[in-house]
Amino acid sequence: MPTVAIVGRPNVGKSAIFNRLAGRRIAIVHDQPGVTRDRISAPCTLTNHPCTIIDTGGIGASLDDGFGAQVQIEADIAMETADLILFVVDGQEGLSPIDQALGQKLRKAKPPVRLVLNKVDHDKHESVYGDFAGLGLGDGIAVSAEHGRNFSLLTEEMDRILAPLAAEVEAVAEVAEAAGIKLAIVGKPNAGKSSLINAILKDERTIVSEIAGTTRDAVDLPYSFAGENFTLIDTAGLRPRAKRDSSVEVFSAMRSEKAIRRADLCVLVIDLASGITAMDRKIAQFIMEEKKPCLIVLNKFDLYHPDAPRGARLEEATEHVKRELFFLSYAPFVVTSAKKGQAVDHVLKESLKIRDSSKNMPSTGALNRILHGAFTTNPPPSDRKTAKRLKLYYATTGLNEKYSVIPVPTLILFVNDKKLMPASYEQFLKNKYREKHPAPGIPVVLSVRSRDRRDFIEK
Repeated sequence: MPTVAIVGRPNVGKSAIFNRLAGRRIAIVHDQPGVTRDRISAPCTLTNHPCTIIDTGGIGASLDDGFGAQVQIEADIAMETADLILFVVDGQEGLSPIDQALGQKLRKAKPPVRLVLNKVDHDKHESVYGDFAGLGLGDGIAVSAEHGRNFSLLTEEMDRILAPLAAEVEAVAEVAEAAGIKLAIVGKPNAGKSSLINAILKDERTIVSEIAGTTRDAVDLPYSFAGENFTLIDTAGLRPRAKRDSSVEVFSAMRSEKAIRRADLCVLVIDLASGITAMDRKIAQFIMEEKKPCLIVLNKFDLYHPDAPRGARLEEATEHVKRELFFLSYAPFVVTSAKKGQAVDHVLKESLKIRDSSKNMPSTGALNRILHGAFTTNPPPSDRKTAKRLKLYYATTGLNEKYSVIPVPTLILFVNDKKLMPASYEQFLKNKYREKHPAPGIPVVLSVRSRDRRDFIEK
C-alpha cells in the first residue's frame, strides 16, 4: 500500500496525529520531547484510499540519551520510502530554526510534502499561517490532533494525492492474479534449485552448473499447469553471511530474501544426498519467521541410499526431516530427482493442495470451541510471581486475502493479560488447533491481546 510519513521536530504532535489517523492509540503521546524514537506504522482508517502511515522520531533534537543520530536515520528512511510526507509544525509556538532547517531539507524530497499546522484549536490561531509561508511548502492545513479539528480537510488532501497510487495498487493486484501462485524456489547453493525449475518447465531456462552459486539474481518464470498459473522464482543459493565473499553475493542473498517475502509459497529445496545442514535449518527458520507457507522438496532422492528399498529410503528420509526441521513441522514434503525429472510435477500438485487448504478456514464459533476446549482440558500454568492465570475470553480470525493468493490467517486471542501466556502454552494451542484443522503448508500465527472481560459482555 502507499505509505505516508509523518515528520517534524520533537513535541509538535506527530504521534497524536498518527493515533488520530490510525483510529486508535498506538504511539505514545507525551509532553517530553523525543519520546518516539523508532518508526511505527499502522493502516490509516480515515482515508478513502488504503494507505500505511508511519510515525517517526523527532528530527533535529539533541536528545540527552544518545538516540538523536538514530532518530535522524529512521526519519530519513521514512522520507526516502514514503509516497507522501506530512510535515508537522506547532501552530501555537510558531516557526522555529529547526522547522526552517527541516523545511529546506524537505523541499528536496522526492515525494510530495504537505505542511500540517497542529495545535490550532480555533480560528484565531490560524493567523500563524504567515509565519510558515517562508518554508516554501505551500499553504498549510491547520488541525488539532487533540480535538480532531479539520481532519476531514487533511484526509481529503491525502486522498487526492493517494488516488493515482491506489489505482496502481489495484493494477498490481490484477497482475498478481494473472501471475497465479508465486513460488520462491529457495535453498543453499547446489541443492538443485535451477535443475528443479528446468525439470518443471521441461526447458533449459536457467543455468545449471556443478559450481555452487551460479544463479546470482531472482528470476521470475511464468508457467501453466493443470489450468493454473504459476510464477517460479529462481533464487540465488543462500550461504552463511560470513562466507559471502563479494558484494555481488551479498546483494544476491538480499534479493533471495526479498523473493521469500513476496512469494505466496516458499519451496525449500534440500540436497537429500548430502543431508540437512545448518544452512538449510537457517533458511527454514527465516521462512518460519516471515510466516510464509512452505513446501519442502527433498531433491536428489535417487542418490539417497540408492541400494536400499524405496520404502525404507522414504521412511528414513521422513525421520530425517522431522528430526532436523522439527520447527517447520507444518510444511509437507515431496521427494524428487530434478536431474532425472522424477516426481517434479508433485511440487506443483502439492502447491495447489496447500493453496486450497488455506481457503478452508474454521468459523469463529468453531475456532472458539477448539481453543476453549484446549483451555479446559489443559489449563495454562499460574504465574509464579502474581499467581494469576491466563484466561481466554474470545478468539477470532484475521485474514486479508487481497494481498496473497495463499493467505495466512492470524488467530487473534483476547485474554485477561497477554503477559501470562508462556511460549510453551502458545505452542500447545497451535498444536491443538492444527489437530482439528491440519491445513498442511500453512503456518499457525497467534496474536494475543489483553482486553477487559466487560468488552465482551452484551449490553
